[in-house]
Amino acid sequence: MAKPFAVTDAEFDEKVIKADKPVLVDFWAEWCVPCKIIAPIVDELAEEMDGQMEFAKVDVDSSPITAVTYGIRSIPALLIFKGGKPVEQIIGAIPKGQLKKKIEEALAA
Repeated sequence: MAKPFAVTDAEFDEKVIKADKPVLVDFWAEWCVPCKIIAPIVDELAEEMDGQMEFAKVDVDSSPITAVTYGIRSIPALLIFKGGKPVEQIIGAIPKGQLKKKIEEALAA
């Protein structure tokens, strides 16, 4: 059962940048209502796309360095990393179908 895993500033390079597969990183915070809306969608996609890519979560309050490094100014923000570089950014809570389409397009590119 694939689930998004938590990543801190200290682990980001090891778990995301050096990952063998593409990684979707969900930048979120506990107080963010839209983050809570998109979280179950990210969980579902992590399960559906198990084996194709990894799913990670960065709490911007406890790991602010990573958020600042990637210019996160609004959450939820989803970044898709391929080969250690961000290739797609999605801001805000969007419907599952729209998010899955953006993920598939990024994976195909």
